[in-house]
Amino acid sequence: MAGILHRGLQQGLQVTWTLGKVIFPITLIVTILQYTPVLPWLIDKISPLMGWLGLSGEAAVPLVLGNALNLYAGIAAIVSFDFTVKEVFILAVMMSFSHNLFIESTVASKVGVSWWLISGIRLSLALIAATVINLLWQGGGELAQYGLISSSDVVLNGWTEIVLHGLQTAFVAIIQLAIIVIILMIVMQFFREKGWLTSISDKLAPFTRMLGMEKNTSMTLVAGLTIGLAYGAGLMIQAVEEDGVSRRDMYLALIFLVSCHAVVEDTVIFIPLGIPVWPLLVIRLLTAILLTMTVAFVWRRVENRKRKETVHDHSYHTL
Repeated sequence: MAGILHRGLQQGLQVTWTLGKVIFPITLIVTILQYTPVLPWLIDKISPLMGWLGLSGEAAVPLVLGNALNLYAGIAAIVSFDFTVKEVFILAVMMSFSHNLFIESTVASKVGVSWWLISGIRLSLALIAATVINLLWQGGGELAQYGLISSSDVVLNGWTEIVLHGLQTAFVAIIQLAIIVIILMIVMQFFREKGWLTSISDKLAPFTRMLGMEKNTSMTLVAGLTIGLAYGAGLMIQAVEEDGVSRRDMYLALIFLVSCHAVVEDTVIFIPLGIPVWPLLVIRLLTAILLTMTVAFVWRRVENRKRKETVHDHSYHTL
């Protein structure tokens, strides 16, 4: 047991260091930027586009903060304005697909998947979902009731306080990362050495196979679905190195997870905003499943065509 703890702790510290080198500087930079003219300038530039998505100009504020920081920052911005139920629902769907964009996409790219592909999929899903909901849903015109939730802005004076606040935020993010990743790595090391990991993978094999992936991808999906991309990336990195997850399966797993990760937490936190959360959960799950299955089908067809062309070319040269 001591050996398992030691190996799990060692793996956890290694993964924390790998991810921390990304999370710390990005968290620091983005936290500081929100107290500079940069984010207000960006909000001002995209405000005219909000009407295409069925949103008022003020909706640019939670969208920018949610994408640059996290869902909690986006929600804090939402309750600062009087949005309709429909607007809040559209914002919730968009931020569910696309939030904490810089950190989560960069961390996920550590397993070898393009940052631009991950970010592009998330932003595209957010825009498409908002457009479809705006066109199909004619109701939700009443003002949203936010219940007991309220916004709280941190008032900082001068660059010294801003930088110190950024350092504190980044440091807390690393501590949270270390706690979650180290515990997760120890648990996964225990599961692996006891043979339970294989059993879990066997039970989830039908679902992963339906999505077009091998069963050794199952724990990557479980980690991403439950604890999200940023924290689940540690398990993804380990899966690539130790479990033999192929490049194709990791691409498919990330395509699924960028559409639907931390699915319970990211859904529950919208309940205080007074919107229907079950449709939000269903939209994310169905989108992730259909998108992944479609990509897997196309990928398989392309691979089969290339394989046939290679065999044909080899036969021709042999003759």
